[in-house]
Amino acid sequence: MRSRGMDTGPADPVFPRGALIGAAALLAFTVSAATVARVSGLGTVQMPEAASVESRQLRFEDRTDGSIAITDARTGRIAGVVEPGTNGFVRGALRGLARERKRQGVGIEPPFVLTRWADGRLSLDDPATGRVINLEAFGPTNAEAFATMMNTGGNGP
Repeated sequence: MRSRGMDTGPADPVFPRGALIGAAALLAFTVSAATVARVSGLGTVQMPEAASVESRQLRFEDRTDGSIAITDARTGRIAGVVEPGTNGFVRGALRGLARERKRQGVGIEPPFVLTRWADGRLSLDDPATGRVINLEAFGPTNAEAFATMMNTGGNGP
């Protein structure tokens, strides 16, 4: 026999209705604010486009001894050599660009474009794949490894 008021079955939990409405309103506001910011650009920092000061078209070719030959694409002359076991940043950046070229079926023929911008930035662009590396993002020492390739004398890193 069961006594009144002693129900042993599972009870329905009661969630406060006000908290549920508040959470839904907060979620709706967050999504709306993110959408407005994305569409209008509100709260984003945009760097003004700088003019190109200097650029150089370069090809990079692996040699059997582990070095990388840097060739000026306009003149066909050797602009420098990255010796084996040196310039890890240069090697890593080029490896990433080469991987993308291989993925897209692009060979080594199209040159890369190394550009110095009016605001002091340096970038390496692969017009064949559309990839651009802002070299300053990796620190001044790493950017300097590529900056030496801008020398018209052809002195590589």
